[in-house]
Amino acid sequence: MINAERLLGRIDTLGGIGATGDGGVHRLAASAADGQARDLFVGWLRDAGLEIAIDQIGNIFGIYSGRDDAGAVMSGSHLDSVANGGRLDGALGVLAALEAIETLRDHGRTTRRPLIAAAFTNEEGARFQPDMMGSLVHAGGLGVEAALGTLDADGTPLGEALERIGYRGPKACGSIAPHAFVELHIEQGPVLDATGGSIGAVENLQGISWTEITIEGVANHAGTTPMHMRHDAGYCAGALTTFVRRLAGEQPGSQVATVGTLQLMPDVINVVPGQARMTVDLRNTDDDALMDAEEKLKAYCRELAELESVTISTRPLARFAPVVFDASIVDAVERAAEKLSLPCQRMTSGAGHDAQMMARLCPTAMVFVPSVDGISHNPEEHTEPEHLIAGANVLFHTVAELAED
Repeated sequence: MINAERLLGRIDTLGGIGATGDGGVHRLAASAADGQARDLFVGWLRDAGLEIAIDQIGNIFGIYSGRDDAGAVMSGSHLDSVANGGRLDGALGVLAALEAIETLRDHGRTTRRPLIAAAFTNEEGARFQPDMMGSLVHAGGLGVEAALGTLDADGTPLGEALERIGYRGPKACGSIAPHAFVELHIEQGPVLDATGGSIGAVENLQGISWTEITIEGVANHAGTTPMHMRHDAGYCAGALTTFVRRLAGEQPGSQVATVGTLQLMPDVINVVPGQARMTVDLRNTDDDALMDAEEKLKAYCRELAELESVTISTRPLARFAPVVFDASIVDAVERAAEKLSLPCQRMTSGAGHDAQMMARLCPTAMVFVPSVDGISHNPEEHTEPEHLIAGANVLFHTVAELAED
């Protein structure tokens, strides 16, 4: 069993970095707070006697040698947060990966394969887009130079921000090719909490499509412009929002759809908006259904533009296909839960995770623990300590089994 006191203590300590005072954290990727969190994690890796490697995109790896020179079993997640997010999202997976290694070390055990605890850069995508960037670069889905050149809202390149906090490392991205990858994460949804489950064995993950939509109308006086003579970007944004909600109910599969951001210009109470900019997030476990939803969104934009005599343009921000995780690792998660007498159910992940990218490289799966009331990306994000401990123990037994394969 893992050292529960050590794990919970580290979660509390890490949660103090970037703390917002209301239980949450503000730790954007490559910020000063992210740098402090990385320093803390690297210090713990060093204290554990692990070999430390940092790659060009800032991914951190703590390596525990195995008996053989075989492909490693990797586990981990991320240390960055959204703005004013929760203290468990990402952090639990990183710290539990380290705890699994330390538990073996404490008992004088060495597995056949090496074990690696990983912290990936910019999983959230809150400062630099796309999200899951560090793992995407590691998996070869995005070039390192393109990633390092990505700009935040202030025009700062990621490479410069990583240099500033001391985490633009020397190791070539993707040079560590794992045998398997397992990620522990809070569910960030209500299913486990609602059903009283302790462990989710995640067998697949929804595909994600992000689109930015810009509507160009005509700004005009709110009192003197007749309704039938308006080219109202604000109305069009509202119509699109309603369409997106309707689309989610009409598509097959697990379709969800969200308008997450919306800005109206000139943003004045007595002016018909001349421009609107918004984002649409579409997700589905069925890639054909997801592509169909994308096409229907584009078609409605064309129809609305003609009807309202406005110009509507779309720009793709991110697009990741659905992922089916490795069945043998999902089985291993279930065996670990059964060994520990923990109720376990198979699940779909509605959120994107680093495991989504690592599945391109090697057999991969995830372990979920409950999020109270399904709340995440919020200071009220909470998982009961017994569930944090249960998830870490399931992770430990899963990676220990895989590392003897």
